[in-house]
Amino acid sequence: MDRIALFILLVGGVNWGLVGLFQFDLVAWAFGGAGSVISRIIYILVALSAVWCISLFFRRNELLETDKDTHHINN
Repeated sequence: MDRIALFILLVGGVNWGLVGLFQFDLVAWAFGGAGSVISRIIYILVALSAVWCISLFFRRNELLETDKDTHHINN
């Protein structure tokens, strides 16, 4: 789930970069305008992915501790 959320967030980030640099909304262009149902769903998925990725800030230490434990057990 983390990787899916990160991928969707990267798509959204690239889209916002294009909007900022060139005033070109790739999602709106590809799916029939910013108000189309598909575009709005993609925008919502990007927002939900961003909210999901907030949890990565709080789980980072847990992941590192799990990796240390796994590394210690394997050696």
